[in-house]
Amino acid sequence: MWLPGVLFVPPARVAPGVGAIPILLVSGFLGSGKTTLVRHLLGEARERGERVAVVSNELGELGIDAALLGEADASWVELEGGCICCKLSDAFLETLTRLVTEARPDRIVVETSGAALPYDTQLNFYREPVRDALGEDRVVVVVDAACLDRCLRGRRDPGPTFVQQVESADLLLLNKLDLVPASRAERLREALREIEPEAPIVGCVRAAVEPALLFPPEPGALRPRPPGARRPHLHEPMEATELALPEELPEGELRAHLAGLGALRVKGFARTREGLRLVQGVGDRIELEPVQTPPPPGLVGRLVVIRRAPA
Repeated sequence: MWLPGVLFVPPARVAPGVGAIPILLVSGFLGSGKTTLVRHLLGEARERGERVAVVSNELGELGIDAALLGEADASWVELEGGCICCKLSDAFLETLTRLVTEARPDRIVVETSGAALPYDTQLNFYREPVRDALGEDRVVVVVDAACLDRCLRGRRDPGPTFVQQVESADLLLLNKLDLVPASRAERLREALREIEPEAPIVGCVRAAVEPALLFPPEPGALRPRPPGARRPHLHEPMEATELALPEELPEGELRAHLAGLGALRVKGFARTREGLRLVQGVGDRIELEPVQTPPPPGLVGRLVVIRRAPA
């Protein structure tokens, strides 16, 4: 089934869900590991025979996340070019409406952009005509342990977007713990508790976590009440640009060039001298991974570069 802005994963021989549809909001700053978590959730859903729909929001306009999730073998059109918490909120509501009226999945997963605010995104779940069709909503916020550790060591403010994301969490995933010394893990948890003292914190590597921790135990659970009083909309302005790469750069040269951009996030596909690579950059940490499923040819050699917008 095709719906604008939706990846729909229908396993075979499953009856449509009934009652209110649970919805999971996956948030976190740029490069924290949200798409990796969603890929895990989709794989688990197929094994359990559940019908899961994924709505994904991307700041850039290349559709890189769609290519990363393309192995799900489903049609995909992303909500791109802005945040669903503000600029694209009406398009997001339209997508949710079509999901609950036409597709009726067992569960819905919403992956926000790294700049979006969970609280303002959640408000769409309580708008007509979807408020009575959606069940319990939960917010899981993925945190990059290595980035948080660098902020703490450098005594830098991680910024209002990160703080508001963490404050909104029902569950915090402290991801990429393999990239920090084990002795620093408790200090990172303490830093998160200072921002959000009540949400449970689960440590993980490559966003591998038991799905039962993320969803309510039974589909159709009702939400007791909407979110509390509206807070100021304070996410930082971001800008996404495209970087074209020459083919067959040595990997070392490509890493050095991208690390020198001073960007918050770099992602895309590059054909290096060593082969086709998925490029994942967070700050000056640049990862080049072999590509398991080739992306559309038009995406190769084009990277999305995300920076804070100039004042």
